[in-house]
Amino acid sequence: MIRTAFLVLFLLFSCNESIQSFLWVERLPKPWTLNQQDFDFYLIKFQDNYPNYHDRLIALNLWRVGTPYGLYCLGEEQGKDKDPIIRYDSSDCTVHILTTLAFAESSSLEEAKKNMIDIHYKANVNLKKYPDYDYRWHFTSDRILNHHITVDITKSVAEYEDIENLEIELNKKDDGKNFLELDWTLKANISFIPTEKINKQIISRLPKICGVAFIKRSYFNLGIAVAHEGFIINKTDLIHASSSKEKTVIVNFMNYLMNENKNRFDGVLFYELVEKDKI
Repeated sequence: MIRTAFLVLFLLFSCNESIQSFLWVERLPKPWTLNQQDFDFYLIKFQDNYPNYHDRLIALNLWRVGTPYGLYCLGEEQGKDKDPIIRYDSSDCTVHILTTLAFAESSSLEEAKKNMIDIHYKANVNLKKYPDYDYRWHFTSDRILNHHITVDITKSVAEYEDIENLEIELNKKDDGKNFLELDWTLKANISFIPTEKINKQIISRLPKICGVAFIKRSYFNLGIAVAHEGFIINKTDLIHASSSKEKTVIVNFMNYLMNENKNRFDGVLFYELVEKDKI
């Protein structure tokens, strides 16, 4: 399955001389089997072999297929959540997104840890970023609407009549209590494409790699909008950390949305991935 995905990508991209072959990634040892020294060595190789940021994101995604699943496996290494700030041996859906973004900008795990703090946390009252539970981007929809490196592109790929808008107060449940123990809520308007409106025209407008977040209406009464997220590559394949498969997998996006999870998710929103140096 994985080899087939590599070959398909190679055939699709080989006509474009500006995009390097991804077959190199197939020959690498899997990241979760490596010690830190070897992991650092390969991060440098990804920088060398894929100087284009989005190509590098694709290559890192392919390398990480098979990573063991672990729910809520990142934290601050102190305080309320003592899990590691960054890791490569385990992922849930959001952890896969954020750590891949951090690795794409880094040449070592230590550098990735610093980048992860920049990605995973909001600035505090002193405009500084530290690993602090209260300043973490806890809600994917908040991050997509307001973070500078995961930017909502839903309205640019879908027609006006295909968009649904729902208002929500993030982290505020219908009973008035907060979902997470945070002194924070945010009123937001979530614009998404209902599942039944997703079509080939919308998919054709996506970049070669982007993020996708899956909306679940029934979560809104909990103060949550997004139930899952992953990367879409080549406007075809979804790479995501799957709880049911207990690992990171690569699947056909439309099959996943329309067949495997037709009654699970109510829609999607898409977001582009912005290199920090380009901000």
